[in-house]
Amino acid sequence: MVAHPKYSYNYGVADGVTGDRKSQHESRDGGVVKGSYSVVEPDGSVRVVDYAADDVNGFNAVVKKIGPSVHAGAPVHAAPVAVAAPAPFGHGGAYGHGFLGGHGHY
Repeated sequence: MVAHPKYSYNYGVADGVTGDRKSQHESRDGGVVKGSYSVVEPDGSVRVVDYAADDVNGFNAVVKKIGPSVHAGAPVHAAPVAVAAPAPFGHGGAYGHGFLGGHGHY
């Protein structure tokens, strides 16, 4: 006797603190699975994926992007970079091995 799997579930998240918003639902009846999930992208658009899978057609998904991209705030410009002068390097001088001195002692 072969089992006939059958289920259905859904869930959603809407976290106002983190901005995490997503949902999913899926159902299965025997060898046929159908579902959909959505997630809010960092740019503010919503990605929706509708999918189906069965023994004949395999897994198939249709991906949609809904809504305009909303970018927060003005662009941030990098601060100017100061280039430091190279440190003195040599093989002579007081105590050390290279920087501000070198081989030998005075």
